[in-house]
This record gives sequence, structure tokens and C-alpha cells, in this order.
Amino acid sequence: MMSIDGLGEKWDTLFGAQPDPPPLLVLITAAAVALVVVSTRLPWRIARNAITIAHEGGHALVALLTGRKLRGIRLHSDTSGLTLSAGRPTGPGMILTLLAGYVAPPLVGLAGAWLLGGNRITLLLWVAVALLLAMLIMIRNAFGVVSLLVTGALVFAVSWYATPQVQAAFAYAGVWFLLLGGVRPVVELQRLRSRGRMPASDADQLAGLTPFPAFFWVMVFALVNVAALITGALLLAGPILTSAGLTI
Repeated sequence: MMSIDGLGEKWDTLFGAQPDPPPLLVLITAAAVALVVVSTRLPWRIARNAITIAHEGGHALVALLTGRKLRGIRLHSDTSGLTLSAGRPTGPGMILTLLAGYVAPPLVGLAGAWLLGGNRITLLLWVAVALLLAMLIMIRNAFGVVSLLVTGALVFAVSWYATPQVQAAFAYAGVWFLLLGGVRPVVELQRLRSRGRMPASDADQLAGLTPFPAFFWVMVFALVNVAALITGALLLAGPILTSAGLTI
């Protein structure tokens, strides 16, 4: 059992600011880890599950915030997912729920970049664990349960047992991956749509609920995600710019 002093130390670690990471760490985790994973086939195929978790989590959160009743979430081994909610089939709530999926990963990454900008590395990791546990309640298939448990266990293990340097590398790589990895699915979406292979995509459903065509919504996804990537990159690169005598 952990002592009172030990609990106090963990509490201070959770809510306190960690030391600035080495400037090169930000670049290395971005270029050598996140960018490589996003741009290469097999690593992307595996890591894309994390993007799907964020995507479906976005649908679920906005459904709840707009007063819809969340029925459940399913995550599949082909990295697709499905979030079911009950409520009006039209109107702002349904539109916002559909809109949330593709923009959720980079927006989550942007929130993570903001925390990392304040050196709240351990807090970021624990928030991630809490969100994964909250999402686990609504998972309705075995693969989804396993995916969230494995992901949550990995993040918790790093936050609890790893050294500050390893925590920083893991956190920066994860945030960079969400920022970069949120852009590729939008490109894939439009490519599949142009071939007629995703007639019921989020963009097509939005087109059916609004006066705007599906391509308009694909562009909205792309603009939001690129804006989040640029803003998040500036936040993450802050230590490097500061060390170089520059400011954002």
C-alpha cells in the first residue's frame, strides 16, 4: 500500500509542471515517430485504431452534449467504428454529432498540445486514461473493449512507472500523432468517396441534412484539422523557439 507521503508525491506530480523537455525531443517525436507512423502503411494500419477511438469518442461526446441518448459505440478490427445515438434524425444536434467525428482527433491533439505547452505531461496522460475508461462504459463489442483496455493500460503504465523523460517522449509522440493522424483520414475519405465506396459517410449524411454538398463538409473537416495541426505545432514547438530566442 502506498504511504500518505507517496500519495502526496503522486498528487504533486499529477498537477504540477514537469521540467521542460529537451528541445530536440519535440522534433524527434514529431519526425521520427508520429510522421513515420502516419505516412507508412503497416504502422498506420495498427495505430489508426487510436484515431478511430478519438473519432467515435467525438461523436459520442457531442451526442451527449446536444441532448441525444447514446446507445453504444463499436470499434472494429478494420479500424472502422460506429456510434449509435437516439434522438431527432434532423436538426442541430444530429448535424453537430456527425460533424464531430473527423475533427475530434486533431482537436483532442490540440488540447493535449495546450497541456504540454504548460508542461502538464503526467496530467495529460491521466486525463487520457480517464477518458478511455469513460468511453469503455459505452463499448458494445469485444474488440472495442480490448482496444480500450490495451490502450488505457499502456498509457497508465507509462504515467505511473516510466521516467519523466519517457513520459515526455510518449506524450509528445501521442499528441503529434493525433494532430497529424487526423488529417490523413479526411484525405482517405474523399478518395473513397470519389470511387463511390463510402455513400453513407459522415460528409454524405451531413449533405442530406443541410443545403451543402458532401464535398463542402469534407473541406470543413480538412480546414479544421489543418488549423488544429498548425496551432498545435506552434504550441509544441514553443520550447524550441524559446531556446532559440524567438517567441510565438
